[in-house]
Amino acid sequence: MSVIEEKTASAPKSWWRTHSELGVCVFLFAVGVLVLVDALSIPTDFTQRGPVGPKAVPILVGSLLLLVSLLLARDVLRGGRGEAEAGEDVDLDAPADWRTVLLLSGAFLANAALIDTLGFPLSSAIMFWGAAYALGSRHLVRDPLIAACVSLVTWFVFTVLLGVPLPGGPLMGVL
Repeated sequence: MSVIEEKTASAPKSWWRTHSELGVCVFLFAVGVLVLVDALSIPTDFTQRGPVGPKAVPILVGSLLLLVSLLLARDVLRGGRGEAEAGEDVDLDAPADWRTVLLLSGAFLANAALIDTLGFPLSSAIMFWGAAYALGSRHLVRDPLIAACVSLVTWFVFTVLLGVPLPGGPLMGVL
């Protein structure tokens, strides 16, 4: 062992590093407060019948988020720790694959930017093809065809079967 390795192995971990799960507690607490604030701002009609109105479920969910965050914080402060990743196909020492993350983010952002001009079928086909490319598929004919089929089926299910209007773009006259 080198001198640097000995110092890092014997150095005590900081309090925040050993209690990093408190970040999850803070996040859950913030989401719970946000849900409760939004739930309390839901307008209710004076003609509402019964004790259960539109505020009931969001108030329940927000309250449960607050409760879970407090119970998790108590557990962490008492020494509880989450289990380390035990997956057999996970290499914990491998660095993050930022190229894949950036390509996936780019495909998603391209979909968000193009959906109004190209419509859902074309923009989501670009996103699906970009995601397949980012994840390592290099079939230049098959991938775009599958992406187009998936996006058209998705558009059809939402627009025609479920009645949720998605922008068709220039394909609106054809579809």
